[in-house]
Parts: sequence; structure tokens; C-alpha cells
Amino acid sequence: MADLFDNSPSPADNAPRPLADRLRPQTLAEVIGQEQVLGPESPLGVMLAAGNLGSIIFWGPPGVGKTTIARLLADATDLHFVQISAIFTGVPELRKVFDAAKLRRQQGRGTLLFVDEIHRFNKAQQDGFLPHMEDGTILLVGATTENPSFELNRALLSRSQVLVLERLSAGDLEKLATRAETMLDRKLPLDEGARHALIDMADGDGRALLNLIEQVMSWKITAPLGTDGLKTRLMKRAAQYDKSGDGHYNLISALHKSVRGSDPDAALYWFARMLDAGEDPRFLARRITRMAVEDIGLADPQAQAVCLDSWNTYERLGSPEGELALAQALIYLALAPKSNAAYVAYKAARRAAKDTGSLMPPKHILNAPTRLMKEQGYGTGYAYDHDAEDGFSGQDYFPEDMGRTRFYDPVDRGFERDMRKRVDYFARLRKQRGTD
Repeated sequence: MADLFDNSPSPADNAPRPLADRLRPQTLAEVIGQEQVLGPESPLGVMLAAGNLGSIIFWGPPGVGKTTIARLLADATDLHFVQISAIFTGVPELRKVFDAAKLRRQQGRGTLLFVDEIHRFNKAQQDGFLPHMEDGTILLVGATTENPSFELNRALLSRSQVLVLERLSAGDLEKLATRAETMLDRKLPLDEGARHALIDMADGDGRALLNLIEQVMSWKITAPLGTDGLKTRLMKRAAQYDKSGDGHYNLISALHKSVRGSDPDAALYWFARMLDAGEDPRFLARRITRMAVEDIGLADPQAQAVCLDSWNTYERLGSPEGELALAQALIYLALAPKSNAAYVAYKAARRAAKDTGSLMPPKHILNAPTRLMKEQGYGTGYAYDHDAEDGFSGQDYFPEDMGRTRFYDPVDRGFERDMRKRVDYFARLRKQRGTD
């Protein structure tokens, strides 16, 4: 007995088909790239060899084979393949999919349900897959370009194996181009430099490359084009970047760590990558200032002022002129002495404050504006530091039940060398006066 998902009409033999569809691999062995998940000792290779395929989440950028691999997995395991997209599928359609899979199971055949953009389903919809996965009605293969750790339910992740698909390398794309030339029975009308430029334009996306090749092959030209000729006819595809997704966090992490690692060249590269992808320079200005506070700290107190000045300059000049000021601040930070001692001290103090609850300050440093408070000992024994030798009394200002604790441990770099001398100086005075 057929169901509505078995009756979708096939295109006529002479119907137009994009090159990417015509060149789609027919077996897993034909898939280019992704050896880390398809090789004999890889997760999928081991599962297929054992004849025990489990639910999977493919995580990776567009155009790297997520849909193709899912379809071929169904063929390799003799499962009925059903494909849906979370963008266009609601609860009523999901019910029909599950009902059809149940009917198919009663007839003795399993269903591999491929869900594209699975992260688009809300948490409740994701929960709806669980009972059908657990009773074997469906084998779920999801595809997402977003980090599954943040976008998918923990329950769904616990029942699936996340496999990471990587952007295709230049070598992988070259193999794909060669395969396209074989199918079309002609060479790309490009010289070697233009061929490399075409592969660069695809930016790791196999589908994008095949679409570009299809355009190039349609041109009526008599001599191979060079790089300049190619670039006048084609534009490089936009960089893969989502200002609220993984691309955003990956690049800002790379920028921050390049500054922390004292590499101005890498910092400038990631800064430029983010700007080219359309990142808001004001976001970058905030993060650059954060770097000064977190990673340079008091090793160079001027670093924070440099960042704020660059931010102010950007606000006055706007883009693109003001972005140079932010770039200069990045160079300054990357080459500045580094210290996170103040940051570590701050976090330690916050933990201590949380752990000690509501301990009162010692009574000798409390004001006593009333007679009752004086009778309770408030202010008794307080030593006014300006009257003490060296302007330092050495009194303990921590709660009596807590005792003196050291949070700030300056490094021996930059200005913090002087800060360490001051810390050590006051520590010696406390020891001499017996207040340590």
C-alpha cells in the first residue's frame, strides 16, 4: 500500500536539471571529501560495516554534501528515504510523515527521515521526533549549519550522533571540477590562473562551484579567459557568515585570541574578515575595548584609553575611515604587555563574595553616628591612615570571620612590574607591624 510520500512525480527525462543535480553521487564511494566521516574507520564507515546505522545529525556549512550523504545512506541500508525541510514543514505535515512511516514499518520497511535545517524546529517540535526514534518508526538524519549544542534539544542530541562535515578543500573542488568536465565532455574555457580563481570563488561550497561552472560553460567564447576576464563576468560568492551564528563567534574568538597571543598580523586578518562579512564596527569596538580590560589590564593602563579613543574616532568619522582607528588599537593591544591578573583577581573576589554571604565588615572600620552604635563598638580602634607612619596603618579590612585574602597577583610584565613592587611594599609593612 503506497502513501502520499511514495507518489511524488519524477521529472521527465528531457526536463532541465542543474549540473549540481546531474552530478550528484550515486554511491557513498563517489562522494568527494568528508573522509573523516565516510572512511572505513570513520563513524559512518564503522556503522555501515556493522549494519547498525543510528540517528545522525550532520553539522556543516552549505554545499558540502549533507543531503547527498543522507540519501545515499538510505540506499546503502535499504531504507525508504523521506526528505523534509524544517522551514516549510509544520505539525500537520510532520504527523503525516510519521503516520506514513508507521504504515511503512507495518509493511516491513524502515524509513530514513532526512530533516534539512533541523535547527529551525522549535524545542517542542524537536521533542515530537523522540517517540518515533525510540520505537524505530524512523531513523532520523538531521542537517544543520548551526552548532547543535546550542540549537537542538539535549534529548534529541542524546539519541543521535553528531558528525561534522567540513568545507571542501581546494583539492576537493578541483576533483569536482574535473568530474564536471568529464560529464560535459569539454574543458572549462579558463587558463590555469582563472581556474584557481573560480575554485576560490566557490569558497569551499561544492554546489556553488558547480553552479559557477554551469555559468562559465554557457559562455560563447573562443579563447580561454584569464583571471581578470573571469572576475569581470563573475563575482566571488559572499563569505559564509551569520552575525548571530557560529561564524560570528568563531571569528571574534579568532580575533581575541590573536590579540592575546601578541600577533598583530593575525588580528588584522580576522578584523578584516569580519568587516568584509558585514560585521558592525561598533560591536568590534566594544570587543576590542574588552580585550584591553581582560588581557592587557594593568600591564599597560594606557591600552584601555587607546581603545576608547579609537572607538570615539570611529563614531566621529564613521565607515570606512574610522575603521582604521580600530585597526590601530588592535595593533597596539597585540603588541602591548599582557596581564589578566586584574581579571583573575576580580573573578576570585566575586566568588569569595558569593561564598561568604553577608559577613559584616569589621567594627573598627564602621562609622558610629549614634550612641548605640558607639556602645556596640563601631569605629573603636580605627587607625586613620594619614596619621600613620608612611601613610599606612596596615589594618585588616576584611570581615573578622574571613581573614585577609589575596586576590590580586600582578605579573612581572609592563606596568604591573611597578604594581608588584607596590603590593610587595605594603606586604612588608604589614609584616613589620604584625598586622599581616
